Amino acid sequence: MKTVIFDFDGVIHQYKSGWRGPTYIPDPPVPGIKEEIKRIRESGYRVVVVSTRCYRENGIEAIEDYLKNYEIEVDEVTDTKPPAVVSIDDRAICFEGKAEGLLEKIQRFKSWIEK
Repeated sequence: MKTVIFDFDGVIHQYKSGWRGPTYIPDPPVPGIKEEIKRIRESGYRVVVVSTRCYRENGIEAIEDYLKNYEIEVDEVTDTKPPAVVSIDDRAICFEGKAEGLLEKIQRFKSWIEK
């Protein structure tokens, strides 16, 4: 089964309040994310959530509780990035095969929350 990796903060959790610790997740989900994850899973993809929260004590459990509370079904929450067909992250630059200009892309980068 093909896997899609989802970041948690800024992709599933709106993250408008910023970091408040690994277990405090105050904001609601991004509008429509529950439905889109459901569609992705129904299309035969395995959905795995990987987050920096997972590396902190009780972080995985906090994400699992959040997902359960909002009835968002995923296949796994982990601190280990599995092989995947794609990653969905609000803090990423898509590499297009050219190294030139990466520094400038990094310097100009803004997540959707910052725009």
